[in-house]
Amino acid sequence: MTVQDLLDDFEFLDDWEDRYRYVIELGRQLAPLDPEDKTPANKVNGCASQVWLATKITPSPAGKPVLTFLGDSDAHIVRGLIAILFIIFSDKPADQIVNLDVKKIFNQIGLDEHLSPQRSNGLISMVARIKTDAQNALTAAEI
Repeated sequence: MTVQDLLDDFEFLDDWEDRYRYVIELGRQLAPLDPEDKTPANKVNGCASQVWLATKITPSPAGKPVLTFLGDSDAHIVRGLIAILFIIFSDKPADQIVNLDVKKIFNQIGLDEHLSPQRSNGLISMVARIKTDAQNALTAAEI
């Protein structure tokens, strides 16, 4: 699924109750996170729910690191938010991840208006973690 597919799906759904159900469905489609990846190092701080993000880095033919993300949460909506983040960020070059204006996408979806403050803070924490991992991968590639 592409970001445009995601935006189109949200635009098609008329009310936020349907959109929440869609977010939960996206979360159900996440690949399970291996228990060995549920480590303190992969736990995302700043989330009210328990959230784990594991980052896999592979080199691309262009020499830029490409990041793939795996994740899980103990909350259904948060799993859906993780799935949305993976649609936006996973399997992308690290420099693209660092420079992506994710707030613009969240505004188009309407997440900024319809998440509780706790969930919004958790989402911000997950984005910060993803961008930090991408920046660290870029720094490591330059060495």
